[in-house]
Amino acid sequence: MKLLLLSFLIYIAAAAPGWQLNFDQAKAEAQQSHKLILLNFSGSDWCGPCIKLKKDVFESPEFQAFAADHIVLVRADFPRLAKNQLDARQTAHNEALAEIYNKQGKFPFTVLLDASGRVLQEWDGYPKSLTPASFVAAIQKIPTPK
Repeated sequence: MKLLLLSFLIYIAAAAPGWQLNFDQAKAEAQQSHKLILLNFSGSDWCGPCIKLKKDVFESPEFQAFAADHIVLVRADFPRLAKNQLDARQTAHNEALAEIYNKQGKFPFTVLLDASGRVLQEWDGYPKSLTPASFVAAIQKIPTPK
């Protein structure tokens, strides 16, 4: 039984989609695979709600299983600690995304986009009532262009 459970967990981890850092590559993948794009603005080393959202929702097996089949994940991170700073190119890329999709500089801020980059839904913050199941259900309810 333990071996079966371990095999299942390894399978889930291997199948889990990763977060991309390059929005243009994510758009190309979304267009090719007919998926949506989930863009998350995060302060990974200073924003408590960002860290909690990542851990409780985005890293959950339920969300990861849904994402693997339906969405391309993109993270625009804005760390503050010197040891976590991104290279200048990635920082500029993330800032350019914020100029388009997060002009108010909110954290966490999550945007669901179609494959062309059109905003379908926005989530500001991390409501205490948000669970992986409720987040997946919210995404599934959004009408997507064909």
